[in-house]
Amino acid sequence: MIVRERPASGEAEGALVLFHGRGADENDLFPLLDALDPERRLHGYTPRGPLHLPPGGAHWYIVPRVGYPDPATFHASYDEVSAWLDALPYERIVLGGFSQGAAMTYALSLGRGRRRPEAILPFSGFVPQVDGFELDLDPPLPPVTIAHGSLDPVIPVAFGRAARDLLVAAGADVAYREFEITHTIDPRAVDDARRRLGEALATRSA
Repeated sequence: MIVRERPASGEAEGALVLFHGRGADENDLFPLLDALDPERRLHGYTPRGPLHLPPGGAHWYIVPRVGYPDPATFHASYDEVSAWLDALPYERIVLGGFSQGAAMTYALSLGRGRRRPEAILPFSGFVPQVDGFELDLDPPLPPVTIAHGSLDPVIPVAFGRAARDLLVAAGADVAYREFEITHTIDPRAVDDARRRLGEALATRSA
């Protein structure tokens, strides 16, 4: 798997992994590593999706319809990324992503049998529903910081609200904000995620 890395400033306290959206690559969210972790406490990684599909760029799965990834390609990517994550030399891992990458973030954070990350940072995504994939929402759950555009024509905001409601009902610490934007990341959402990530790291360190 192709992965771009941003080392920590000293001895890393863990890893921050960001998954790009459909048709992008490992460079797309790379600047967010410093935006979310300006002190470089974590070793940053931005992996590239394994699929190359029309109209170009990298993908994590085929999209038959929004919210319901193609099972075969989803499970293949899920298994590949799970193995890669489990091989990282860090006990503490934070996962985040945009669009398709947010769906992968939810899956890799909350899939049954997966180890829980320190925090979850999904932007403009959804909790995927896929045959053969099972969520584990038993507590304790990591803090989740969700952002979504209320004008999003690609992944409608109802998906963000559904993820919020699902996780709140499960007892998770969820921070949810909507912004009057389309399918993109608002700088204020990055500020929220940076603050919440810092709080999660401080809580664990205390």
